[in-house]
Amino acid sequence: MFSNEEYLVRMNQTKQKMMEYGIEVLLVSNPSNMFYLTGYNAWSFYVHQILVVMIDEEQPIWIGREMDAHSAQVTTWLDDNHIIPYPDEFVQSTIKHPMDFVSNILTEIGQGNRKIGLEMDAFYFTAMCYERIMQGLPNAEFRNFSTLVNWVRLIKSDAEIECMRKASRILENAMNAAYDTIDIGIRENDVAAAIYQAQISGTTDFGGDYTSIVPMIPSNENTASPHLTWTDKRYQYGDYMTIEIAGAYKRYHTPMARTLAIGEAPDRVNDLAEVVVEGIETTMEYIKPGITAEEVEDIWSKTIAKRGYFKESRLGYSIGLSYPPDWGEHTVSFRKGDRTMMQPNMTFHLMPGIWLDNYGVEITESIRITENGCETFADVPRNLHIKQPSRISTFTSDENPAT
Repeated sequence: MFSNEEYLVRMNQTKQKMMEYGIEVLLVSNPSNMFYLTGYNAWSFYVHQILVVMIDEEQPIWIGREMDAHSAQVTTWLDDNHIIPYPDEFVQSTIKHPMDFVSNILTEIGQGNRKIGLEMDAFYFTAMCYERIMQGLPNAEFRNFSTLVNWVRLIKSDAEIECMRKASRILENAMNAAYDTIDIGIRENDVAAAIYQAQISGTTDFGGDYTSIVPMIPSNENTASPHLTWTDKRYQYGDYMTIEIAGAYKRYHTPMARTLAIGEAPDRVNDLAEVVVEGIETTMEYIKPGITAEEVEDIWSKTIAKRGYFKESRLGYSIGLSYPPDWGEHTVSFRKGDRTMMQPNMTFHLMPGIWLDNYGVEITESIRITENGCETFADVPRNLHIKQPSRISTFTSDENPAT
């Protein structure tokens, strides 16, 4: 996907961070960080795998399941000497553990007594991983550096931005597929299926990737719970829903949320949508290089406060490449106390949803910080979308639709 030169730049930036923090070896278990540094891309993260980054070696070492070694050969820039498979007897065993194998390799290559950084808060680095690596390398000094590579990823290269632009074209198609499918008598799961089809089909010029989060499309009172997915409930006239999805291209994501109603929306949803739209547009006008993440949140909070609203959760977070179960980078958040300064080619999911006791509205954007301000990746109207039904129905959710 990327040139060897770009991978070397990423490796050098990572090593500079390692030097700053005084670590000599970094064990990378986050599949997003593994991809970022090597290009490794396979659905193999359900078993343990490690990338060993050494401060004094140009290439890192990939250590993973034997059947996945060929995936490393065909997706990474590493030579065969830096791809080390472990036998299948280490997979989900009650006796052996992959970190035992990793410990032995590190000892053999003279890295067993160094200062080692671990991604201890990564999704796929378990308590057992920590216990076995500690036992296997008793002379090493371990420290937690869960997001070291994540912070290196914060400012995107032009090639990464291009991936996100392509993801945005896919996102537009997927959101339009949701809009086109939603109707009286249609089931929520059928809308999810239409979204999936559009996400993976992509465009006529390029295909799509699987996203790190499934479509989240709660309706009516369930819109107060933004992370619900779907049911097999059939839509009725007057139903309203939030749709939070993403487009993904080569693991790079651009998420978005919109709110839609069939036929008409309740007054309270209309009013809340106006607040959210005013808030996001005012905030986007303010964003530019040099301001801090907490200043971004502050302008949003002050804008919605004029209408009597308050949002407790963060306003947004950094995005880019990712693997399940999350499309966030786990670095910058738009919230009080985060003084990270905006710089060009940082990318974020600006997430101004407001969730009340029994309803909510989400209208969000993926944005890039530019030289003078910010821009959105995707182009989907930001207003509360009213879908005029193509069917006439008097059925209840437990009956078959009448057309």
